[in-house]
Amino acid sequence: MNAQPPTPLHGRPKFPTQVAFHRTELSVILSLYGRMVAAGEWRDYGISSLKEVAVFSIFRRTAENPMYRIEKRPKLRNRQGMYAVIGIDGQILKRGHDLRTVLRVLERKLIRAVD
Repeated sequence: MNAQPPTPLHGRPKFPTQVAFHRTELSVILSLYGRMVAAGEWRDYGISSLKEVAVFSIFRRTAENPMYRIEKRPKLRNRQGMYAVIGIDGQILKRGHDLRTVLRVLERKLIRAVD
């Protein structure tokens, strides 16, 4: 009976990476969120960091489905853009490469006509 050494693993094991919003991205999103809360439009938010996407969900009330989702998908960086705003029905309202430009679709909701 011959004892053989275990076969070495080649390379490191691949652990799933997690996509998250960077501090500067969160600053832009939370700035808009604060203005909408002050206007009484939004009340709560949630952040999810998943394997392929980071999601900032916006709620009118805590127990509801999100009104809007701001998603970051780095895999789409070279295609349509990695940022997207998605409505309650799943429709993509705006997609692009620049977060501030994509969030303008939500800022329009803040502008109201004054009587």
